[in-house]
Amino acid sequence: MENGSSCFFSKVGFLNFAILLIIGVSTFLLFRILYVIYRSSKQLHNRPPGPLSTLIILGSGGHTAEMLNLLAVMQMDRFKPRYYIAAATDNMSLQKAHVMEDTLKNKAEAETVGTSHFMQIYRSREVGQSYLTSVGTTLAALAHALWLMIKIRPQVILCNGPGTCIPLCAIAFIFKVLGIRWSSIFYVESIARVKRLSLSGLLLYKLRMADQIFVQWPQLKSKYPRANYVGRLM
Repeated sequence: MENGSSCFFSKVGFLNFAILLIIGVSTFLLFRILYVIYRSSKQLHNRPPGPLSTLIILGSGGHTAEMLNLLAVMQMDRFKPRYYIAAATDNMSLQKAHVMEDTLKNKAEAETVGTSHFMQIYRSREVGQSYLTSVGTTLAALAHALWLMIKIRPQVILCNGPGTCIPLCAIAFIFKVLGIRWSSIFYVESIARVKRLSLSGLLLYKLRMADQIFVQWPQLKSKYPRANYVGRLM
């Protein structure tokens, strides 16, 4: 009887400990998330010295054209090394990035411009793919994104709308919460978005994953007050 009671109380004690541990970890994560969100809003005022390793996420078509136009007016010597990532089925975007980088190196010394790297990532879902089969491809894309983020560990992430940016930004946010790596996420909404954010922009805005979101139309600033209206960039 005593052995049975002892066993019962030990199980109750273990259960109480497990509950307290879960509550403690959950509370810590909640406060850590709130801290990350608060600190992210202040990042522009705390610029670290020296060049910043930068991840640039490219999308097909207009997304890539807008991103490359934006990079053309930036001080590229402040953002190096640069890592370009596009979807595994999008070879054209990386070719355009190669051309831009070659042009930069022809205009300045390679050391000034910095090194550049070109990578591809699995898509979560292809156009026309069923939602059922996209579950497996989404998991594969997340695993690939995790591997890339561990390998690159960027200080800055630049994106402007392609769906491939979501798993990368989500992992970057998780890394910040866990204290693994602080990557400042800057999202520039496409000039084509006049009245509402794109799905990628909306997710980053609602989930507060992006440090700064820039919009090019005043209507968007009115609808999404935490966004930064910068006028037409391209």
